[in-house]
Amino acid sequence: MRTPARLSTLAGALATTLTIAALGATPAHAVTKTYVALGDSYSAGVGSGGSTDSTCYRSPYGYAPLIAKQRGLTLSYQACSGATTADVTSKQLGALSSATSYVSMTIGGNDVGFADTITECAKPAWASDCAGSINTGRAILTNSMPGRYAALFSSIAGRATTAKVAIGGYPHIFQGEDCNLATFFSPSDEQGINSATDDLDSLISTKARAAGFTFVDPRAAFTGHAVCDSTEWINGLSNPIVDSYHPNKAGNVGYATLFSPALTGVAYSALRTAAAAPSGPTLRVQADKVLAMGLTSPANLRCARAAGVDPAEVTRLMSALRSADSVTVDRALARLHALDRHATAVLAARA
Repeated sequence: MRTPARLSTLAGALATTLTIAALGATPAHAVTKTYVALGDSYSAGVGSGGSTDSTCYRSPYGYAPLIAKQRGLTLSYQACSGATTADVTSKQLGALSSATSYVSMTIGGNDVGFADTITECAKPAWASDCAGSINTGRAILTNSMPGRYAALFSSIAGRATTAKVAIGGYPHIFQGEDCNLATFFSPSDEQGINSATDDLDSLISTKARAAGFTFVDPRAAFTGHAVCDSTEWINGLSNPIVDSYHPNKAGNVGYATLFSPALTGVAYSALRTAAAAPSGPTLRVQADKVLAMGLTSPANLRCARAAGVDPAEVTRLMSALRSADSVTVDRALARLHALDRHATAVLAARA
């Protein structure tokens, strides 16, 4: 029996539709879903290279554009380096509407002073108040962040009324190592920063779930990929400096692998292309970073003496860091690290 022309046409159209569906493609007439990426530097791809915005960074290697490209989503890239919860509310939420399909975000690190804490804890033990900086952030976390998260998440829910929303936490950036010449993180400093990160992630999880959102926890996935691990997903001190202590390309793939199923229900298929390793700062840049710590100020020299470190030697070593001879600079940095280890032990014994 011959198939009538109309039935033949319908059969062909149905076959084409089924083939498209099987290939995971989107028919030309289908409405592309909208994905709004909110948040801070961890959501703007800082650390991955390829900054496209002098203010906000917004790298195409960030996890949000990786997901959008693979799933064929229309991306509204709102995330901005340095953003706080207040910035998201005032500058980013305008991109949300009832037509928004997916929303992702990391936020809160800037509210609690993450960058300031890293800067403080990077100093030698006698010149650093790492514990004090961490405690300042904890106070903000305890007293202010519950309300800030509740208000922000309520605003997102009120605008993106039909969207799937996933809120990300932060990974541990340290796992017992500091291999950078210009930083002096002790194991105790690293443990304190990681513990504070746990507290922040716990609050984000609680508030996100209370709002009906999905919490994305990166800590387990990033284990073994911290600063100075054999396969880093988190940069140490980097060039440019802005990329320091943020996920690199591999780290953003790691985030995409976590966020994609939470948002779309579909796994992210990482394309394991060779990504260039982040470049470290030159020896000169590292020396200048240590010089900028002001270790020869009267107050810091008094603290050095109190920690069992000879102020005259600190002054001599800081002078050596200004040398044009790379061997002299390298030896001065190494000696400062030795003095830092000594001071750390002395101060720990007194605690």
